[in-house]
Amino acid sequence: MTTKTVGILATLSFLVLPGIAMAGQLAYATHNVNVRAGPGVDYPVVDIARAGEEIYVYGCLSQRAWCDVDFDGLRGWMSSNYLAFFERGRRYVGPDAMYRMRAPVITFHFGDYWDRHYRRRDFYRDRHRWEYRRDRPPVYDRRPSEQTRRPSEQTRQPDSRSPERWER
Repeated sequence: MTTKTVGILATLSFLVLPGIAMAGQLAYATHNVNVRAGPGVDYPVVDIARAGEEIYVYGCLSQRAWCDVDFDGLRGWMSSNYLAFFERGRRYVGPDAMYRMRAPVITFHFGDYWDRHYRRRDFYRDRHRWEYRRDRPPVYDRRPSEQTRRPSEQTRQPDSRSPERWER
């Protein structure tokens, strides 16, 4: 082989191998389940995977409860409770299946993920609504009841000069 041929083959292997590594692990939907635009039931539905359909898992959050998946060419998130993995004739379901398949632990970065996968979706125009919901904890203007306050808060006296605002 010539030096030029070896160089071309080396270049092609660098282009093809990362694509193979990013293909994902094969799993199956155990029920009809929503594929969502983020790791939680409050994100919009991207599609519905039917029971028995192939799902490719790219990785899961650290607790393995939600996984980044490819279903029918669409990227989204599924609860691992509805994913099954087969190994040596045995079926594993849920987080246990994700451990068995050695799904990588990944993180979810709202802006990057939505920009890459959902720019052409109708719900993308309301992106700020979904991002805001994820990044900021709710603020409560009412004082919590005695039962829900921590012991340190139960003895605290409010300042009479300013109204009390409670955050959770």
